[in-house]
Amino acid sequence: MNITTDKLAFIYIRQVICLLLLAASFHVQAQTNLTVTSHRIAVAGTRFTLDENPFPYTGLSFFNAIYNPTFNANSEVRRAWLKKFQNYGINVLRVWCQWDNTRGFVDASPTNTMFQADGALCPPHLATLKAILSDADRFGMCVEVVLFAQESYLEKIRFASPSDERAVAALTRELLPFRNATLQIWNEHSDARVLPLLKVIKAIDPPRLVSNSPGYAGDLGRDEENSALDYLTPHTTRSGRYWETAPLELAALQKKFGKPVVDDEPARNGTLRFGGPEAQTSPFDHIVQILNVWLVGAFPTYHHDMFQTGYGTPAIPPSGIPDPEFNPYHLTVFTFLAHRDRFWPVKP
Repeated sequence: MNITTDKLAFIYIRQVICLLLLAASFHVQAQTNLTVTSHRIAVAGTRFTLDENPFPYTGLSFFNAIYNPTFNANSEVRRAWLKKFQNYGINVLRVWCQWDNTRGFVDASPTNTMFQADGALCPPHLATLKAILSDADRFGMCVEVVLFAQESYLEKIRFASPSDERAVAALTRELLPFRNATLQIWNEHSDARVLPLLKVIKAIDPPRLVSNSPGYAGDLGRDEENSALDYLTPHTTRSGRYWETAPLELAALQKKFGKPVVDDEPARNGTLRFGGPEAQTSPFDHIVQILNVWLVGAFPTYHHDMFQTGYGTPAIPPSGIPDPEFNPYHLTVFTFLAHRDRFWPVKP
């Protein structure tokens, strides 16, 4: 059999890339203790618990967390950022496995995805996620791991069955030791694959908390899915007096399904694009909405815009990390979150 020089070069380059990825995986894995995490998130009725104690779930969008070089420079740097988030009231990070869209978001790249085309996992990215989970556990923090993103789906980056099941099964097995993680199947998407993928997860790890973000603002999900999921994470209404409407939507879901409901709170300072409110916002809009969310017994995730316009633009911290102190607009909201214990738990 004749093998051309080009083919030999291709094989060689592919082997080198695999070796480099494996080396990167070992480097990141060396940063983390892969024993079972000490903290365990669960649900009790319409509330979250951590180690069987009430847990005031307060999330932060950090979609690019797995792929941000500053955050993942080493464990010491990562822990310093986690401590800063915690000081501002954040105890849950919402991170994405797929960060391969072409919208110009901070750290987005075609290679920044947990899943290969056949559903296999990418070792270095998996090791980074495990390191994040391990470091978060040291602070009693949790991580909502978003598996698939509609942003990627719309760009034809998709995993048909059985590749999607293979990917979800592999990640579920890998995360078995990490009890401070929850899984969200989709960001802003719902299709016939949600329930089969939920079944895959539960067959491997029955106690794992699983959710799904069903669609754009105001899409509260289908009853069949909402009944099956462990907690609900809709993107609530983002128009009109949304700080009043959104909490009422959450309260209705909570009453109907009897499980925790988390709001994705849309803060926009640098851009109104990508699903934000229709008009210019104020930090006090978000503060009022978060307070109303707490008053109905639901939970917030602060979804800012410190990733949407790319490095070098005024809305983006130089680090690409959602720094609570980067600008006065977001700092106002984070300062309110830092005083959560003055307002939570509040009986409706």
